[in-house]
Amino acid sequence: MAGKEANTASSKGKKKEVKKETGLGLSFKKDENFGEWYSEVVVHGEMIEYYDISGCYILRPWAMSIWEVMQTFFDAEIKKMKIKNCYFPLFVSSGVLEREKDHIEGFAPEVAWVTKSGESELEMPIAIRPTSETVMSREFLWQEGHTSFATKEEADAEVLDILELYRRIYEEFLAVPVIKGKKSEHEKFAGGLYTTTVEAFVPNTGRGVQGATSHCLGQNFAKMFEINFENEKGEKAMVWQNSWAYTTRTIGVMIMVHGDDKGLVLPPKVASIQVIVIPVPYKDADTKGIFDACAATVKSLNESGIRAEADFSDNYSPGWKYSHWEMKGVPLRIEIGPKDYAKNQVRAVRRDNATKHDIPMADLVERVKDMLDNIQQSLFDVAKQKRDACIQVVHTWEEFVEALSQKKMILAPWCDDEFFCTIGEYLGECKGQLRNYDRTRIVKLYLNLSKVCYKSLQLEGRFLFCTLCFASGKPAKKWTYWGRSY
Repeated sequence: MAGKEANTASSKGKKKEVKKETGLGLSFKKDENFGEWYSEVVVHGEMIEYYDISGCYILRPWAMSIWEVMQTFFDAEIKKMKIKNCYFPLFVSSGVLEREKDHIEGFAPEVAWVTKSGESELEMPIAIRPTSETVMSREFLWQEGHTSFATKEEADAEVLDILELYRRIYEEFLAVPVIKGKKSEHEKFAGGLYTTTVEAFVPNTGRGVQGATSHCLGQNFAKMFEINFENEKGEKAMVWQNSWAYTTRTIGVMIMVHGDDKGLVLPPKVASIQVIVIPVPYKDADTKGIFDACAATVKSLNESGIRAEADFSDNYSPGWKYSHWEMKGVPLRIEIGPKDYAKNQVRAVRRDNATKHDIPMADLVERVKDMLDNIQQSLFDVAKQKRDACIQVVHTWEEFVEALSQKKMILAPWCDDEFFCTIGEYLGECKGQLRNYDRTRIVKLYLNLSKVCYKSLQLEGRFLFCTLCFASGKPAKKWTYWGRSY
């Protein structure tokens, strides 16, 4: 789950070691050691368990429930678009894979091969693929869609419809602000016509994350695999295809954006438990009465559609339970102690900002619903405010270099000439200010530099009339987001 993004996945098959402690709490702070903090949060927050095979992990129920919420929403939406679900094998034959040689080239280092069945050598090796247009794989948990159309116009329309659904997953469910845009030619999906994307940003690291992509594949794969149809005129024609996907990376992005030094912070819409109810029976208190009140509170909330549970475990103190459920990111904690029981009220504590609110039992359901809605919106607003504070508009190469060193997401006018290849080399098209920089220095400083996404001609009232490219000095064609990325 975004393990690659946070540099948490172990290398060469070694299981990630996470520091074990007898008590609760994290050993690392988010602002001081982001990678180690992330590793602790996803393990101690009971989201995943690392596995002894590189790139693999166990998705635990606390994380799986979030995926199911997203899946339920997305599945209903694509069915409205008359898109149907199907299921494909795990394996791809080498012969079929070879037919998409140009597309697969960029993924070649990641392809795993099966060469034996029992003790017998296979006549032809079989590939296990993390991605493929030949056959969709289930090697790790993701959603992937493939559609075909008679015309490019229909394909273009669906690309944007799906991109909007991805935006909604991030912003409406995960409370993570994203930027919708189009990838440059250099960074588009291999073999596709063009790629659109929703991009998130992690202020703590100053890095962008490709959240989800919606591609128009054009007719490239239709030519490869001879996917034809008979049009209205009775003529043979090739289809126009799209491909779109998101993965459990989305959950990782949510953790990176909202998590804090106490652990996870979950938006109410995706939290499997939205409210945890904890009894606080002091000495000589009416313990049975308090426990009954907690059970009644859970019952009342559940009946109103709120996902609530009570922690009646008797081997931990209330303080330990507070920390435990804070680590797991439950949006709202309700405490009922002797004074609350006597006053026929509860104390509600928000996970996002730790504010406390005393709520009369008579107003319980209405107030809790309002608080959950407020938490959901507040998480998005705070994240957007932090993200926006990191966006810097630049017009010159010197401004660009300075902004990048400050972990900014950069918005700059661009002439649309590709001047960085995959290893960061200057290709010679965008000259201007780049002439003054030694190539070795560019490679060293901007090895992980990538265009996040770009929007054409106008962006939030910014026009490009008489605006020059920040790097080449030539007339700009697009406003483009730049920044280091995972």
